[in-house]
Amino acid sequence: MADDILDRLQATIAERKGADAGASYTASLFHKGRARIAQKLGEEATETIIAAMGDNPHAIVPEAADLIYHLLVLLADAGLSLGDVRMELAKREGLGGLDEKAARTPAGLPLSFRP
Repeated sequence: MADDILDRLQATIAERKGADAGASYTASLFHKGRARIAQKLGEEATETIIAAMGDNPHAIVPEAADLIYHLLVLLADAGLSLGDVRMELAKREGLGGLDEKAARTPAGLPLSFRP
C-alpha cells in the first residue's frame, strides 16, 4: 500500500466502490450517483469557506479533509484519480497563473457553461 495518506484514502475509496451501500458511507455515495457526490462536494466546499471566514484557522483543517475526501470520491466515480490531477498540475508547473488561465480552453464543459 502507498505511503501517502491521500493515496491510501484513494485506494480505500476505490475498494468501497462496489461495496454494500448499507455498510459504507462511501459506497452509499457511489450508489446515489455522481450528482449527489457533486452536491456533497459543494456542501463541503461551502463549509470550508465558512470555516476560513471564522477566527480559528484550525477550524479549516477538518473541513478541508472532508472536501478532499469528497473530491476523491467524485474522481473515483468519474474513473479518474489523483494521478490525473497530478499530471494536470505537472503540465501547469512553471506557468504563471494568469498565463495558465489564458491558455485554457473551455473543452469538456457543457455548452451552457462555455463563455
